[in-house]
Amino acid sequence: MTTEHIRNKLALLPDQPGCYLMKDQQGTIIYVGKAKILKNRVRSYFTGSHDGKTQRLVQEIRDFEYIVTSSNVEALLLEINLIKKHDPRYNIMLKDDKTYPFIKITNERHPRLIITRQVKRDKGKYFGPYPNVYAANETKKILDRLYPLRKCTTLPNKVCLYYHLGQCLAPCVFKVEADTYKKMTDEIVQFLNGGYKEVKQDLQAKMQVAAEDMQFEKAAEFRDQITAIETTMEKQKMTMNDFVDRDVFGYAIDKGWMCVQVFFIRQGKLIERDVSQFPFYSDADEDFLTFIGQFYQKTNHIPPKEIFLPDDVDEEAIQALLPDTKIIVPKRGNKKDLVKLAYKNAKIALNEKFLLLERNEERTVGATEKLGEAMGIPTPNRIEAFDNSNIHGTDPVSAMITFLDGRPSKNDYRKYKIKTVVGPDDYATMREVVRRRYWRVLKEGLPLPDLILIDGGKGQIDSAKDVLVNELGLDIPVAGLAKDNKHKTSQLLFGDPLAVVPLHRNSQEFYLLQRIQDEVHRFAITFHRQLRSKTGFQSLLDGIPGVGPGRKKAILKHFGSMKKIKTATVAEIQEAGVPIAVAEAVHEKFAKLNEEKPK
Repeated sequence: MTTEHIRNKLALLPDQPGCYLMKDQQGTIIYVGKAKILKNRVRSYFTGSHDGKTQRLVQEIRDFEYIVTSSNVEALLLEINLIKKHDPRYNIMLKDDKTYPFIKITNERHPRLIITRQVKRDKGKYFGPYPNVYAANETKKILDRLYPLRKCTTLPNKVCLYYHLGQCLAPCVFKVEADTYKKMTDEIVQFLNGGYKEVKQDLQAKMQVAAEDMQFEKAAEFRDQITAIETTMEKQKMTMNDFVDRDVFGYAIDKGWMCVQVFFIRQGKLIERDVSQFPFYSDADEDFLTFIGQFYQKTNHIPPKEIFLPDDVDEEAIQALLPDTKIIVPKRGNKKDLVKLAYKNAKIALNEKFLLLERNEERTVGATEKLGEAMGIPTPNRIEAFDNSNIHGTDPVSAMITFLDGRPSKNDYRKYKIKTVVGPDDYATMREVVRRRYWRVLKEGLPLPDLILIDGGKGQIDSAKDVLVNELGLDIPVAGLAKDNKHKTSQLLFGDPLAVVPLHRNSQEFYLLQRIQDEVHRFAITFHRQLRSKTGFQSLLDGIPGVGPGRKKAILKHFGSMKKIKTATVAEIQEAGVPIAVAEAVHEKFAKLNEEKPK
């Protein structure tokens, strides 16, 4: 609810770029955002309808303040600093402060090779980051085998196992010259900077020399080292020929959530990716800019030489964030394909997220309970939904699906060929299918639903209710699912008089309705297509009593051709796995066809 204090402040908002800070009743900053035009952006929170997550934010706002900037770029830079300073609870992007491991050569008299997540100003040499910890460990294992630097934190008084394995020079016992360490660390630096091919070639030369000198054990050791390099460093997913380090960004949005995928390309090879998912409250492109700013500040990730971005991104703003990195929006070719691939993976990840959430108890049983509360009816544990399908009145069909405790119960799905309706009459079709369904339910003592959902509006709902109440004497709640101009679930219609049930679009119960409407529509369309394909192709077995799609398939598979069926005896037809009565009916039909042939 917008207070008079907020309304007065909204009227004074400037028509300029800047940042805004939303506060709760304790004066705590709960959200920081930026805007190209402060007046439009801040007012949008207090006007119109919002999905569930944004509504929760708005309900907590009791005051706000804003800071005007001279440009959108300045607003972006300020927003990132304010988020870092105040850590607002609704700005949840990258709050986990995830860090990636580095490989480090320590700056000591006897240097070590270690893996660390902390970068310090200690004159050590750092390489990475490695988004994949396994890759970092495997790379270090190779280097440990190639370069015998010390492994222990403090020097012992005798040699250890690593010395006997050839992976340590044992400076605890033997004197090791500084030049020896320098040569090894220089080669490690070369290796980690992409020069592993040269190291591999050097090992191949040493292996050849050892083999010629008949030092086969030493040659085998060099061979194993080469194999390890090939396995770890060259087994990559994708390669570009320019050997440039770059990050490739792509993002997708759905149901108020954003997924950003970052591909890390090092030395021209795609080595790993990062996946981040979070709800967003502003425009998608605006929050994507904020994400990039936080990504390089909060993940300890060092910006590469180049960054690839999707279309319609404010390149100037990102360039201001990363002045030493070349910002590129590819328009064609392999580089554009990489951005598309990042987007595709982001879209798949979001889809997977919602599919997994569907299996969650909160999205099934919990959703049905909340739906019942919103409608003012007992929890609809059994929901049956109907949808009609036809093309200009031809081959009209209807489908019914059942959801039990928020999950589809496919054994209870039903298909209906419309028998009494001529032409595209959706109301009459609904009356017929509801009558047939619940007359049979009553006759056979089947369980009645707690809620009936109709894919349609007032006309379809009234038709279903008239049949239920006046013909069958049933008192079952009936609601309608309306769609928007994009054919997506938009409203739930229920009550007397009919009204829109207030459901948050980001709520569990709304997602449940979406799934039900999508599923019944899919089921109806699939049935209609099957029926049309059958009417478009007729078989001589069609119309024989007892021969449905399954038996027709079994008979055709057994005989291999219609010609053999025509000459088969009743006993031979029985061998296809059909009862004698059906076999006799098949034999009789083909006998009549043979008699009707002109002689």
